[in-house]
Amino acid sequence: MFAEWLYKLTGVWFGFNVFRYITVRAVLATFTSLFLSIIFGPVAIRKLRNFCHPTLLEFREKKGETPTMGGWLIIGTTLISVFMWANLRNIYILLLVLVVAWLAIFGFWDDYLKLKLKNPKGLRPAVKVVGQAAIGFIAGLILYYHPGLEFNTSVAMPFLKKLVLPFGAYYILFATFIIVATSNAVNLTDGMDGLAIGLVLMVVLAYGGIAYLAGHSNFASYLNIFYVRGAGEVSVFCGALIGASLGFLWYNCYPAQIFMGDVGSLPLGGVIGLLAIIVKQEISLIFVAGIFVAEALSVVLQVISFRTRGRRIFRMTPIHHHFELGGWPEEKVVVRFWIVGLILALFTAVTLKIR
Repeated sequence: MFAEWLYKLTGVWFGFNVFRYITVRAVLATFTSLFLSIIFGPVAIRKLRNFCHPTLLEFREKKGETPTMGGWLIIGTTLISVFMWANLRNIYILLLVLVVAWLAIFGFWDDYLKLKLKNPKGLRPAVKVVGQAAIGFIAGLILYYHPGLEFNTSVAMPFLKKLVLPFGAYYILFATFIIVATSNAVNLTDGMDGLAIGLVLMVVLAYGGIAYLAGHSNFASYLNIFYVRGAGEVSVFCGALIGASLGFLWYNCYPAQIFMGDVGSLPLGGVIGLLAIIVKQEISLIFVAGIFVAEALSVVLQVISFRTRGRRIFRMTPIHHHFELGGWPEEKVVVRFWIVGLILALFTAVTLKIR
């Protein structure tokens, strides 16, 4: 990695010593991916002009001309920044890269079927879930069986200092469920300009800070949270993703010049789930990713209600469409969801101390 090479120059000039600090590399990772996203954004928009997904919603007909599959911009700039500034010998960094790459491939497959082969349904839901579950299961196996990790498979409950649930080997299935759920939740939320990427930005920002705290034994002890050796390096990955998200939002905010597509939403969702697992904040995921949870839950409730009662609960799901059909302009829905997402991220940070 580039940072390691720079650190080796400490003998030439002591100033290069700063590259051993996680905070410095996290900031540099943020600016690197942000810079790359801003620079290559117009290039991605031009290259993806022929990849437009005709919308099936009457009130979204104009958006059928907006190129999609912009998730490659997010994933690409994030990985370049990670390879430059993160410690690639850290198992958590490697695991995050694996999950991103795996789910990006499935997302690309889905987008390719829709855009090039003109299959409006894309990848069959069963195939998509199997792909998500497979990488979730692999991640769970690595965390549980890796000899050098000694990963804690117990789950702490927010607000309750002494209540800890020991999962043991069942944690593998629990991790699988989390990654599948978050991957699909972000995918469902990606329906308005800037909505999903803005919320992803807030969640990753929160988990980036928590990763730094969880990876520091003194901070973890003071806050009474699980100490995860090596988790501090994850904040460098989070910094890279934050910069990439900001850069993508520059072009994805209303009116969007590019959409992320499944190639972006599936891996971003999976990463959020894996971050919650790594920093041992699995239950707090319900809070910090509250909007994503609400979006997914609205779809589930709508389907159950329609099949059992023959009636809908919401005007349309995911729930952001419910508010839009209720008269809220798209921009207002997005900004208000961002506000709620920010409040939930701050609330999650507060829960670290309220134990």
